[in-house]
Amino acid sequence: MRDDEIQKIAREVAKILKPAGPGSGPVKRTMPGDSVNIGTAGKVFRRPLVNKPGEQAPENCVSAARDCFIEENTCSSTCQRCNPLSNYSARQVKEMGVERVTFCNPDQDSSSIAGMIDHTLLKANATQEEIGRLCEEARKYRFASVCVNPGYVALAARLLKGSGVMVCTVIGFPLGSTTPTVKAIEARDAMANGADEIDMVINIGALKSGNDHLALEDIKAVREATRGKVLKVIIETSYLTRDEKIRACKMAKQAAADFVKTSTGFGTGGATASDVALMRETVGPGMGVKASGGIKDAKAAEEMIKAGATRLGTSASIAIVSGDKAEKGQY
Repeated sequence: MRDDEIQKIAREVAKILKPAGPGSGPVKRTMPGDSVNIGTAGKVFRRPLVNKPGEQAPENCVSAARDCFIEENTCSSTCQRCNPLSNYSARQVKEMGVERVTFCNPDQDSSSIAGMIDHTLLKANATQEEIGRLCEEARKYRFASVCVNPGYVALAARLLKGSGVMVCTVIGFPLGSTTPTVKAIEARDAMANGADEIDMVINIGALKSGNDHLALEDIKAVREATRGKVLKVIIETSYLTRDEKIRACKMAKQAAADFVKTSTGFGTGGATASDVALMRETVGPGMGVKASGGIKDAKAAEEMIKAGATRLGTSASIAIVSGDKAEKGQY
C-alpha cells in the first residue's frame, strides 16, 4: 500500500476520533507532508516523520525539522538517540564549545546487558500502576526500552520523557492476522502517541500458506508507515519450520526492517539459541536480532547474546541484570 493511501485512511480515522464540541476543529498541519494529524491519545505530528530514500527536505522546511530527513531506516550519525553525548568524554564535548557538562550514569544495580533489554509488559490485564512501575524500573536500570501495548504508549512516553529510555509497542499483536492497512494505521497512531520502536507480527498464516507475496507486502506496508523509527518483525518461530523461518527473515530484510524477532510470548514457545543463530545466519551482521519469550535469567540471556541476539525482550529484566531467578509466569 502506498504512503498516500495510508495518509488518506488515517485522515478519515482522525476525523471520526476528533473530540466534538465548540472549538474542537481539526488540528492544523504546521508543515506540509505531515503523515498524521493527531493520534488517538492526542499526540500530534508537528513535522514529517522522514523522507523517502533519495528525497530532499522541502525548501520551506525549518532547520529543526530537517533532522527528520535521513537516508537510513533508523537514524544518522548525528542523531542523539543513536549517538548520544554519553558516547563522548567530557573533554571531547567541551571541545565542541560546551561550557558545562552533566552526564547521567546508569544506576549502580545496572549491568552491561541492561542496555540490550526491552523491559516488557504485554499482558491483557496490565494496569496503569503496573505500567508506572515498569517505567520507573526502566529508568533505574537504564533498559533500552519499555515494551507495552499501544493503549499505554502515551502514558509510557510521558513517564519516560527525558530519560533516554525508548518506548516500544506491538502492532498486529499477537496473531498477526490483521490486514496491512490496519497494521500501518495502528503503527502511525502509536508513533503519534509517542512510540519510538515498533514490533510488528507478520501474517503467519500467509507465510505458512506459501503466499510470500502477501507476507512481504504486509511487512512493507508497516515499513513504509514507520520510516524514521526502528521496526522489528516478529516471525513467531514456534509455529514455523526451518524453511519458513529462513523465508520470513529474508522477507524482513528485503523490506528493510531493522530487526527480526523470535516470538510474541503468546505462542506455543519462546526464543531458543538455535533459532537465534539461524536468524543471525540468515540476515547477516548488519541487521538486529531480538530474542524474546522465555528468557528468565542471566544465563539464558547470555546464551541468546552468544547465539547472535542484539536485543532481548523479557519481563524478567530485573532478575537478569541482578542475577536473581524470575518469578513464575514472567514473559
